[in-house]
Amino acid sequence: MPHITIKHFPADLTQEQEDTLLAKVTDAVTGAFGVGEGVVSIALEPVAPEAWDEQVYQPEIAGRRHLLRKKPSY
Repeated sequence: MPHITIKHFPADLTQEQEDTLLAKVTDAVTGAFGVGEGVVSIALEPVAPEAWDEQVYQPEIAGRRHLLRKKPSY
């Protein structure tokens, strides 16, 4: 605990970009929840743009709006 999944359009991140992203998310999560970095897990899940509505927007954004803490502007 906690586990974070970041769903995103496919992107070619360099190893440095990925490392920076993971470090910043880990830092934010450990600070907010008061846990050590060893208990944080993070997954990066690319989703094709044409599948975004069906796989992400409808089930996780529109369908779980009550859980969102930051809503998209689209």
